[in-house]
Amino acid sequence: MPRDTLTKEQIIQTAIELLDDEGLDGLNMRSLGKRLGTVATAVYWHVKNKDDLILLVGDRLWDEVELPDLDTVDWRTAATAMATSLHAMFSRHPWLVQAFGSHLFYGPGKARHDDHNLAVYETAGFAGTQADRAAATVFTFVLGNVLGVSATVSLTRRLSRDGADAEALFQDTMAKASEVAMQFPRLRARLETPAAVDYAIAPEQTFGFGLQTLLDGLEAELAGRHVPTGPQAR
Repeated sequence: MPRDTLTKEQIIQTAIELLDDEGLDGLNMRSLGKRLGTVATAVYWHVKNKDDLILLVGDRLWDEVELPDLDTVDWRTAATAMATSLHAMFSRHPWLVQAFGSHLFYGPGKARHDDHNLAVYETAGFAGTQADRAAATVFTFVLGNVLGVSATVSLTRRLSRDGADAEALFQDTMAKASEVAMQFPRLRARLETPAAVDYAIAPEQTFGFGLQTLLDGLEAELAGRHVPTGPQAR
């Protein structure tokens, strides 16, 4: 693709696809240029460097998170929708979770999400730092919930690059972990049930259960302070 026809939008979209396929370690200007059908130097006409590109790509992904209309749904429905959509976005792009450890993300996409997220908890009845705290608590829960998925994807990719049989290694590791777990009564009881699952695999619907339990706690906090919720709290 000639340099004068290459756009920043094309670069960002192609970088997202490359990162989803190869992870952070797989992103470089040469491989990106190859996917774009151009030379690596052409990319530098639109982005400063790899870190600048990751910042642009990371901010774009926040546009994938649902922003419910607070005039049509209650705060808890909105909070559930945003957290669930955020969880889905992180799951689609597991490299972004890893990037939080090495990059500081900012931009209009993230700011738009953060502003709407604060509006959700202000609608509930939280104010000032309480709204910040409530939003941060739910965000941290979502982020922590996808760490396992992100780590598994990263490890599988690395093992495959090293020529190892990732699936066989995972199965062997889980078998050894189960042997150790059998020495402990509660873990042994779990593994010996008819519907037992592999050790270290969370039960189904863990995310949904945890999110609703967390929102229950926030709602109880509001009720304990006798703070009005709903339209009258806006």
